[in-house]
Amino acid sequence: MSRLRRMPPRRSYDQYCSAARALDAVGDRWTLLIVRELLGGPRRYTDLHADLPGVSTDVLASRLKDMERDGLTTRRRLPPPGAVYVYELTGRGRELLPVLQALGSWGASALAERRATDAVRAHWFALPLLRSLEGDGPAVGLLEIRLEEGQFHLHLGAVDGPAYGDGPAPEEPDARLAIDAETCMALSQETLTFRQAVREGRVEITGEGTLAKLLRGD
Repeated sequence: MSRLRRMPPRRSYDQYCSAARALDAVGDRWTLLIVRELLGGPRRYTDLHADLPGVSTDVLASRLKDMERDGLTTRRRLPPPGAVYVYELTGRGRELLPVLQALGSWGASALAERRATDAVRAHWFALPLLRSLEGDGPAVGLLEIRLEEGQFHLHLGAVDGPAYGDGPAPEEPDARLAIDAETCMALSQETLTFRQAVREGRVEITGEGTLAKLLRGD
């Protein structure tokens, strides 16, 4: 705690308004994108820096300190053999999931043709896809999703813990999905529902469990 006490005070809008108070905590550039990454579970500093192309090391370190001070993240050391420090969201930080999803929905119309300068990571499609799946009806389970850009997995119906994760599922998933980025974009822009995508053959679902059958509409 002494390390946090030595930090200079945060700037504030000094307005008695809940939106202003929220922006005091998450309104700085990069903060919400750090939350997006940490919604996928604990991350090392180097992992965060790799998946936030364009952020400087100084700015990333400063934002992480601010977020820790504001009670959005914690920093802990993994036990051996890892023995490295990771950052993770607190319960208050995880409450920003619907905020990120709503912001993504609002910004989806700006996703026109991908620019040559645009970076992309497969797991950046996780939150829009999660919103689309949860909005299509109640479902619980572990999904593994494969795109041309890479793989990620979703925890449908998760109350605590990460909403998604980068890479293959950590255990045998309840269903596997193969989908393309164009379909993911259509889902995030809400010009296509997940059930429509399945009917049109734009999503390949494999698995014989309850969740796989539910998603296929068997």
